[in-house]
Amino acid sequence: MNQLDMKGRNAVVTGGAAGIGLAIASRLIASGARVSVWDRDAAAGAKAADALKSGTHSATLDVADESQVRRALDETLTALGKVDILVCSAGITGPNLKVRDYPIEEWQAVLDINLTGVFLCNKTIAPHMEANKYGRIVNIASVAGKEGNPNASAYSASKAGVIALTKSLGKELAQTNVKVNCVTPAAVKTGMFSQMTPEFIQFMLSKIPMGRFGEPDEIAALVCWLCSEDCSFSTAATFDLSGGRATY
Repeated sequence: MNQLDMKGRNAVVTGGAAGIGLAIASRLIASGARVSVWDRDAAAGAKAADALKSGTHSATLDVADESQVRRALDETLTALGKVDILVCSAGITGPNLKVRDYPIEEWQAVLDINLTGVFLCNKTIAPHMEANKYGRIVNIASVAGKEGNPNASAYSASKAGVIALTKSLGKELAQTNVKVNCVTPAAVKTGMFSQMTPEFIQFMLSKIPMGRFGEPDEIAALVCWLCSEDCSFSTAATFDLSGGRATY
């Protein structure tokens, strides 16, 4: 594993108790950063923090609730002193249904976590980074946000929103030392697959020219670079991790 110099840097990783978020937290720690794992599952967050490294912090919250995001940041600042890096990885897939059959409450739940949650975490932490004259924000979007997956309208729409939010905030902060980027993975085999039908999983695999799903560690490798000081001239950008699927 290639290592980047993250010594002295503190990171928040939402959805950090499992899947892509956990892999990112592990990679950041391996490069010398201290991490606060933010997750809505208190037990899973605490277990992940214990497994990652002694001293890793965890906070329990709903990222779609602004008061809880502010409280989690206060707790993290008390534990770590500052936040240099934010990775927004918390997300859900929602059901695999046609638009005409999609329940509004399911639509709202996906948008609340996948888009509003990213907005609130970016909104809350970016000013802290700007005041400290340094920050790296990486939002986890999806190739579905670029292409749109059938029978996944809420997920696709939410991830398209994450891409646009990233571009907007990145341009707002372009003349500061806070860089804001996003990554757009194709399907990565994690626990989120339990939320999908077997038919939809096979559909996603059929779209990937490499003929396989991504691995969480492969996503973490790129995200870790985007969190580093070396990422100094990229902001408001979208980075693909699609096994050849993405075409623009």
